[in-house]
Amino acid sequence: MADSWVNAAERIGADLHLELSGPGGRRAALIRALREAVRSGRLAPGTRLPPYRSLAADLGVARNTVADAYAELVAEGWLTARQGSGTRVAERAALLRPAARVPRRAPVHAGPRHDLRQGSPDASAFPRTAWLASYRRALQQAPSEVFGPGDPAGRAELREALTEYLARARGVRTEPGRIVICSGFAHALRLLFGGGVLRGPLAVEAYGLGFHREVLATAGVRTVPLPLDEHGARVDRLGRERAVLLTPAHQFPTGGPLHPARRTAVLDWARARDGLVLEDDYDGEFRYDRKPVGAVQGLDPERVIHLGSVSKSLSPAVRLGWMVLPERYVDAVLAAKGEREAWASVLDQLCLADFVASGAYDRHVRRMRQRYRGRRDRLVAALAAHAPHIEVSGVAAGLHAVLRLPPGSEASAVKAAAWRGIALDGLAAFRHPQTDMPAADGLVVGYATPSEHAYGPALEALCGALPPP
Repeated sequence: MADSWVNAAERIGADLHLELSGPGGRRAALIRALREAVRSGRLAPGTRLPPYRSLAADLGVARNTVADAYAELVAEGWLTARQGSGTRVAERAALLRPAARVPRRAPVHAGPRHDLRQGSPDASAFPRTAWLASYRRALQQAPSEVFGPGDPAGRAELREALTEYLARARGVRTEPGRIVICSGFAHALRLLFGGGVLRGPLAVEAYGLGFHREVLATAGVRTVPLPLDEHGARVDRLGRERAVLLTPAHQFPTGGPLHPARRTAVLDWARARDGLVLEDDYDGEFRYDRKPVGAVQGLDPERVIHLGSVSKSLSPAVRLGWMVLPERYVDAVLAAKGEREAWASVLDQLCLADFVASGAYDRHVRRMRQRYRGRRDRLVAALAAHAPHIEVSGVAAGLHAVLRLPPGSEASAVKAAAWRGIALDGLAAFRHPQTDMPAADGLVVGYATPSEHAYGPALEALCGALPPP
């Protein structure tokens, strides 16, 4: 008998795939196919089978053929039949299947006992209830066209909400048509440089995130390091570069804002050379000694690309960021992004738009600012009590602090921390390999990542890992 593939739809809406083949008539082939489906686990115990009349019609066989096959499998114990509940795979059928071979799993390595790495907020503090409320409202109010191809610029609702928020909270001057939504800061770099909108060389701060330098290197961009001092990046060292990437609100990772005179100087440089400033506003909302330092973009919107995301304020799991662009770059960025939104979920954009517009984002940021200020204060107090010889910098803002160490002690301190189950980074990990700036020893301690109950033990372990006076 020729092989045939048959799909039989159950009343409950599932499809049953059977292959009727082999010797004998249709009844024997159907019994074999059903028995094999149960034996292999494709039909799990408790699965309801299609009514025999429906299956017979789909198979093109007599009703009695299906009814007899069901009856025989019930008698053998493969199936059960009860009035009102239909024919189902028997629960004991699981015992009739051969034992499955359990694949060997790779060993699972436990994470660090104390995670003091920089870069991540407290995951346990994600505002689940408020986020869910915004998602529900966004879905209920969304027009049908939302579920079609997305606009590469991003949803208008989110760009409008960000226009208002960034102006109010960060001093950014823009309009919705000059904001392009992306999936984060690294994605923005890939669009700007990998997409051919901008070209190198690019001036960067002598200390920064190595991953960002790798993204730029992959795009063929050479980075030129600018030394740092107590006033931020030495923008007077800018040369023939056409663009510079800065963290002016809170230098990463050493801490401290870019001095007002240098803000003015870098914009003068950009105007004189027809250059551009890329402003990484990675944690501008979290300042503890005074009101947040405003964005450089507000001083000259046509010479600054303002880049931000919710990775620090909400969660890196929410893959949403934004570029606030000078008007002349909007079309080029959209061309690099493509005709359809391929990265940032449209539904997440609508949710974030509601989250911002409803005031839930402001409330969350204020709550977390208070929490992280408390974390910072506990870190400073613990060091003052147990390691007063260690200088702390960068504590006025952000989610991390830098512990200055005696010369030559950084590597051993990182090893001592690892021995105590602490994950953190040494300052050397962020140093640009081509900088001529004198090296400094230090530890970059993130105080946002641990949960509240884990933070105290983490501080105790950290103090025990620091070098003695």
